[in-house]
Amino acid sequence: METKISTDLANRIRQATGENVYMCYHCVKCTSGCPLTEHFDLAPNQVMRAAQLGMEDLIFNSRTPWLCASCQTCTTRCPQGIDVARVMDFIVGEAMAKGIKPQVPDVATFNKVFLRDVDILGRSYELGLIAEMKLRTRQFFKDLDLGLEMFKHRKINLLPSIVRRRRKEVPLAPASRPTNEVGYYPGCSLHSIAKEFNLSTQAVFDVLGINPIEPKNWICCGSTPAHRVDHRLSVRMPLESLVLYEQEGLNEVTMPCAMCFSRFRTAARDLRLDPALKQDLEREIGYQYQDSVAISSLLDFIVDRIGLDSIQAKVKRQLKGLKVASYYGCLLTRPPKVTGSKEPEYPMGMDHLMETLGADSIDWDRKVACCGGSLSLTQTNLVLELSSDILSNAIARGANVIAVACPMCHSNIDGRQIQIKGLPRIPVLYFTQLMALAFGLPEEAALSYNIINPRPLLEKYELL
Repeated sequence: METKISTDLANRIRQATGENVYMCYHCVKCTSGCPLTEHFDLAPNQVMRAAQLGMEDLIFNSRTPWLCASCQTCTTRCPQGIDVARVMDFIVGEAMAKGIKPQVPDVATFNKVFLRDVDILGRSYELGLIAEMKLRTRQFFKDLDLGLEMFKHRKINLLPSIVRRRRKEVPLAPASRPTNEVGYYPGCSLHSIAKEFNLSTQAVFDVLGINPIEPKNWICCGSTPAHRVDHRLSVRMPLESLVLYEQEGLNEVTMPCAMCFSRFRTAARDLRLDPALKQDLEREIGYQYQDSVAISSLLDFIVDRIGLDSIQAKVKRQLKGLKVASYYGCLLTRPPKVTGSKEPEYPMGMDHLMETLGADSIDWDRKVACCGGSLSLTQTNLVLELSSDILSNAIARGANVIAVACPMCHSNIDGRQIQIKGLPRIPVLYFTQLMALAFGLPEEAALSYNIINPRPLLEKYELL
């Protein structure tokens, strides 16, 4: 049978993403590091090879791009600097744009429903999203046990938030704001499934003398569905919120959610690299963005801006007895060209913070492993597998508590323990909850929202 080689697909990828697939020489680092390779029909390096050869039928009939969790491991480890995850996004986006049948229909449905809801409401609405996914997939009893626990712990909002999106140009606020003010972007989750993260963060800020400024009309960052489906949309959504912080005269916005941090940093980078896109989006929004707002993760803001010495001065109760596995997840550090991390593979910022609070920091293997967050509502079996590996490793290394910095990671590592058999239960706390405890604020740590009850462990070491 005659084999035809075409450069058309590679050219489209390069035009849309700037990525040159011909730079791939198949060292297989992307494949060897991918947490989901064994579940793919094409390994990541095979997708790149098929793109080089123009084998469109093979690529668009593959499950791999749809199952990609966007953990950025491949992009971080590529010795040629190819953004492999972005190539996966392109394949999914082009398939949907051309009406090609998705090879993992549940993922395509999730992307569609999520983005439609956000377009209407301005923010995600978990209960509505979950209900519609159950109706569309007819998996009515899937995750019922987890859902009941989330209702029991008041983590699900019954009604959605509706945002009036402001697009008209507004004069900038005076630049001379108090030095203790910082922009605060909670993201959709901190007002819903991650209330304990928000409440403990506000308490920590109060102790540290930080005044967080949260404009009313911020919108969802777009999360994974936006960048999987429409790159332009994935830039526009963070830009709409960045404009609000700039108009407030703030020079920095800090973000508790790792996904939000990743999407904002990626959008800001893409706006700098693509002036034509920036100009086009500014015309739509009706505002010329000055790019004056620095974007930081909450963890980096606390560790680097406030500083460990200042934090130590506020500690009233050392967290002695706690052996903490600091879990960073995928997106706080990867890829470093977006996050700016100097330690993308084995970060230590949260570890140092835990030691400052008086806890023992555990060395372990899966501190940046993927929990499968973007697949949580569609590929539960994969999420359970990845989350189980993380929990098993933390326990094996001697941890008695896991600290996290991402709402989706917390949902999987904390909540899904009730679905994982054969492992002892281990509390999973946001790092700000542990800070609140160390600052002598047990009520403000909002422990009642955690599904795995941390109180027995904390009482054992007289931390409550």
